[in-house]
Amino acid sequence: MRFLADENFNGKTLNALRKALPDVDIVRAQDTEIYKATDPKVLEWAANENRIVLTHDIQTMTKYAYDRVKAGLPMPGVIEVISTISIGQAVDELSTMIVASTPDEFENQVKYIPIR
Repeated sequence: MRFLADENFNGKTLNALRKALPDVDIVRAQDTEIYKATDPKVLEWAANENRIVLTHDIQTMTKYAYDRVKAGLPMPGVIEVISTISIGQAVDELSTMIVASTPDEFENQVKYIPIR
């Protein structure tokens, strides 16, 4: 599986996730041409790169993700991680979700951490 951590994703959580799952392909938005792009552009880039978006942005990212699905556009998935969760819990739940899933289980879906 391939992931894109959007620019608001907590760096400490990302570093801990990379340590827990060193073989998982995760890029940061800050390291790409979409740094500071709008949510629709981030989702478009992620779809073109077949990357699931990791975000803390529950205000707008979900809306734009579902807009893509309604429009019939590709949407590899979004994982919304509530920003108030501890790093340890976020990494534990993300790791479980990633290891126990396949990419097609995220397609056109928004998943939530903590797991609902």
